[in-house]
Amino acid sequence: MNEPSTVTYPTADILKRIEDKLDSNHKEVNQKFDKINERLTNLEVGQAQLTEKVNGIDKRLEKVESTQDILVKEVSDLKGVKSLIIPIIVAVTTAFLTLIARLIPNIFQ
Repeated sequence: MNEPSTVTYPTADILKRIEDKLDSNHKEVNQKFDKINERLTNLEVGQAQLTEKVNGIDKRLEKVESTQDILVKEVSDLKGVKSLIIPIIVAVTTAFLTLIARLIPNIFQ
């Protein structure tokens, strides 16, 4: 049948081995936590840098949008001037032709 098991080591040695194993595991866990903490710190630094870059991009985008608004306004103003130039040219040309037409009969007299 089953024979009772006997321990041939002293209890102090067994407890010492258990304690050493726990210390070893404790050190490994601490090292892993240190690595995780370091990686987390790196992530936080990277996030702060990205946030700063995004803020810079936002500011530049606001400038671009402002410039775009100014350009759109200026182009619409130019279209308005263009619509005025054609009637002015027609009026000047008509006045010039009318003046020439009035001078022609006087030339032949």
